[in-house]
Amino acid sequence: MTTLRFAVLGTGFWARFQIPAWLELSGVELVALYNRTVSKAEQLAAQYHIPRVYGDPEELFKNEQLDFVDIITHEVMHAPLTYMAVRYRVPVICQKPMAPDYETCVQMVETCRRAGIPFMIHENFRWQKPIRAAKQALAEGRIGQPYRARIQLGHGTLEQVENQPFLKELEHWALTDMGSHVLDLARFFFGEPQSLYCQIHKSGKWAGAIGEDIATVMLRIGPVICVCELGWVDNPVLFIEGTQGTLTLTSDDVLTLDTEQGIFRERIFYPWYTWADPRYGACHPSIVDCNAHLLHALQTHQPAETSGEDNLKTMRLVYTSYESAERNAVIRLD
Repeated sequence: MTTLRFAVLGTGFWARFQIPAWLELSGVELVALYNRTVSKAEQLAAQYHIPRVYGDPEELFKNEQLDFVDIITHEVMHAPLTYMAVRYRVPVICQKPMAPDYETCVQMVETCRRAGIPFMIHENFRWQKPIRAAKQALAEGRIGQPYRARIQLGHGTLEQVENQPFLKELEHWALTDMGSHVLDLARFFFGEPQSLYCQIHKSGKWAGAIGEDIATVMLRIGPVICVCELGWVDNPVLFIEGTQGTLTLTSDDVLTLDTEQGIFRERIFYPWYTWADPRYGACHPSIVDCNAHLLHALQTHQPAETSGEDNLKTMRLVYTSYESAERNAVIRLD
């Protein structure tokens, strides 16, 4: 297929993994970087032989012939840069969370839809190979009809806060940062929720942190009660009970099915890359698979699995969770 030219907007922590993940793929050419602090962009450009660097995004759009942009900035800049891309008729891939409030998320999706500009969200957690393996087991009916689940992700681990100190400055922390992942996984596994109840907490573990670092969200999704938990735990855990057995996925990437036919255990392997940080497990390798899917969607003019329209449903859950916690109330979503 035709090689697509693109630019990366933002060269902070996640760009150091997103850029080499793009370079693992054929069919793309990274031609330019933008960052407000130009020296940061220049360092990455030199490392990865990217020809041009800009300190002004408008100049980048004026001077480059682009097939898409990948926005990897702080979330408050996602909307302005998306609108700028729309003005220049350039498709958008945007990192999660889409925006710092739900109303802005809706406006971003609607602006791109009205302009006919493809808008996709880089939601890579559902592209982790252990997660895909768990989804396949459910689709095959290995544990029958699920009826109860727990998705537990470590949030605010040492390396996360050290690598991204701005997280402590967020008014909304756990639910926007990792909650956008865990709630998207709930939708990925079970579909669209009918109701939601949330409680959040500020543990005080990190001096100077403004937002919540503990969150529990209970979702009713058809016959499934799914509890999504974010806290100071090291081990991500997926546990699903069904009418014919249970499914467990642990942080060592071991998938266990305890069924009426016996216990089946499998270690899920995935490619490893020299640029990936092993402390992030399957997260960094999954960026390659996510990028490959988004690239294919652009090349074939097909909707992406994590289109803006789809991710808007996840962002609704994120911001409804804050409403539920504030009101201490179950909120119906249908």
